Amino acid sequence: MTRWLTHPIARFLARRLLYSAVVLVGVLIVVFALVHLVPGDPVRIALGTRYTPEAYEALRSASGLDRPLIEQFFGYLGSAVTGDLGVSFRNGDPVTVILLERLPATMSLALAGILIALMIALPAGIWSALREGRVSDAIIRIASQFGVSIPDFWMAILLIALFASTLGWLPTSGYQPLLDNPAGWLRHIVLPAVTVGLVAGAIMTRYVRSAVLEVAAMGYVRTARSKGLAPSVVTFRHTVRNALIPVLTIAGIQLATILGGVIVVEVVFAWPGLGRLVYNAVAARDYPVIQGAVLLMAALFLLINLIVDVLYAVVDPRIRLQ
Repeated sequence: MTRWLTHPIARFLARRLLYSAVVLVGVLIVVFALVHLVPGDPVRIALGTRYTPEAYEALRSASGLDRPLIEQFFGYLGSAVTGDLGVSFRNGDPVTVILLERLPATMSLALAGILIALMIALPAGIWSALREGRVSDAIIRIASQFGVSIPDFWMAILLIALFASTLGWLPTSGYQPLLDNPAGWLRHIVLPAVTVGLVAGAIMTRYVRSAVLEVAAMGYVRTARSKGLAPSVVTFRHTVRNALIPVLTIAGIQLATILGGVIVVEVVFAWPGLGRLVYNAVAARDYPVIQGAVLLMAALFLLINLIVDVLYAVVDPRIRLQ
């Protein structure tokens, strides 16, 4: 056991877990402070037309909002460590259950979107870099600039108008769980995933092109060419592989961004993900849902960063986990 704890990978994971715990506590402090500074009484909003003085005081006491802020925070922190993120002001359901219900929709959209983005960015970025200064390079650069510039909601509207309204191939909105109805899930996820993937793919294409061009100018690549190695060997073994490090970084950032909730896309397609959940929770001043969702997003972001760091060492054995 002691020998395992001294292993470099074990030390790396231990440091990252400690770092992640500190970051999550910091995120919780910031979110807790911000949601309590937002004007409006969440208990009054939650009760709506059911408001009575007795119901107001009962819900306020049950949610702990009648206690001092510092006591509320440490009470919430202690409960969060055990997985208890409180209950929603709107419907009284446990926040943990609500988040777990929304997480599959967000995960499926994020993974499908980043897969589409990689399918666009890798071939387009590599081809553009290898054809620098040519017509195909200019076309790819213009197309990627267009994809970066166009808003998410406009891209979504264009896709809906073409594939749903005009051609009638796909539904305009909704979601079906993958395990319950795989075919229905696939039909509903195509448009939102393509919307997310096109935007992310346009951003990543520019990074892939820049990374490949930077590596192609390195001395060892020129040496490989001078030795008479086949162009495909030089391109994929020496250039593309070493260019994947910055590409992994931007891919991780894009995946974390999608997991954090592409609110506009989720609202347009009525996609029941975390972004739409937070949007509705902010409007209703549902403090427990806001805090729990942001905490989950931060944890997912840290997890993705950890996976990307490990992939660095897989792609390039010269990189050591420290």
